[in-house]
Amino acid sequence: MPKTAVSPVLRPSARGPSPRSPRSTREGSLYRRSSRVLTDLLVSHFSLREVRNTPCPSCVRRCLWWFGETMHSTPDDTTTKTNLEPTTPDEAARLWAEQKMDEVARATLELQRTQINQFVDWLADEGIDDMREVTARTVHRYHTDIKAEYAQSTVSQRVATARRFLAFCVSIDAVDPSVPERIELPNRQSETRDEMLDEDQAEAALSYLRRFEYASREHALLALCWHTAVRSGTLVALDVSDVEESQNRLRVRHRPETDTPLKNQERAQRYIAVSEDVMSVIVDYVEHNRLDVTDDYGREPLFCTENGRAPVRTLCRWFQSMTRPCTWGDCPHDRDPTRCDAAQRQKDAKDCPSSRSGHPIRRGSITRHLREDVPEKVVSDRCNVSQTILDRHYDRRSEDQKAEQRREHISDL
Repeated sequence: MPKTAVSPVLRPSARGPSPRSPRSTREGSLYRRSSRVLTDLLVSHFSLREVRNTPCPSCVRRCLWWFGETMHSTPDDTTTKTNLEPTTPDEAARLWAEQKMDEVARATLELQRTQINQFVDWLADEGIDDMREVTARTVHRYHTDIKAEYAQSTVSQRVATARRFLAFCVSIDAVDPSVPERIELPNRQSETRDEMLDEDQAEAALSYLRRFEYASREHALLALCWHTAVRSGTLVALDVSDVEESQNRLRVRHRPETDTPLKNQERAQRYIAVSEDVMSVIVDYVEHNRLDVTDDYGREPLFCTENGRAPVRTLCRWFQSMTRPCTWGDCPHDRDPTRCDAAQRQKDAKDCPSSRSGHPIRRGSITRHLREDVPEKVVSDRCNVSQTILDRHYDRRSEDQKAEQRREHISDL
């Protein structure tokens, strides 16, 4: 075992004067201090009540040397290695659920399982099929990918759940023990992002789609999101059968058993009224342009790809693609669209400074509702968001706008 060098005062010496006879005032003072240190160590290390006799200088040197060797010795390499077992993300999630089933409330388990499954799905999309490949940088990329789609508090919660899941994976030798420790959680109390889709930009995009791509998938998607301010997860959960044309409304249901949970679960179940114009776009899209596919459970998703139900990440790319200003007009960033990757490729649309994903579109729609004097309670119920969160995260009216709107309500008093 390699030894760490220790001060000569602490190591017994074969030469020199007797250790019982300090030869200088300095050495005597050092002996008294070392004696007190040794006494404290004996009491704490061996759980002694007290040390009755003052140790002699030789004992002090020998014992402190022993403590130095014990505390500073380099451990054998074999004790610090972790033998990780190959484990797929799906298997790790299953083992986690089995352990937690009897430890937490059912609602908590369901929420955390949904978030972990989303993390596992993200790992699959990234081509990671072994938990040994997951690092702190992996979680950082996950954080970066989801922060454009959710509020800051939601992002923080999901990253925290991923970290707890990885801590469990450490306990079953599936992930390196250092990974959860190096993951930094986003600050839930940080400034809320102000990014949103402006009303002018939304109307310009919808006008273009109405004229040149009427009832296309993109037209139906943007028209519905801008008109109702629904979450992207809610759009994913909608089936063709949820479109009730005769009532001009959509039925929103929490169906976790078939992989379409809602963020607020049963509390998010509701009917959403839509205008006749928007309903016409949706119906025409379903009848003429929707792909005739079903998901893994035999359901007919309202928004889909050739492979089935479109996930949130796909909706995000579609939103970013259709909100690029160069689609319907000039580029406001002085770029040449023919040489701009963000303009030429849908997958790079996120690099356009003006493109917007689902959450900023939701924020812009909610702000529009409030500016048009829709009561906050109505907006809260329609968008499934509490009035506190509505004010904190979504309402982007200026204080002047709020004051003028209040003035209109009390002008006759």
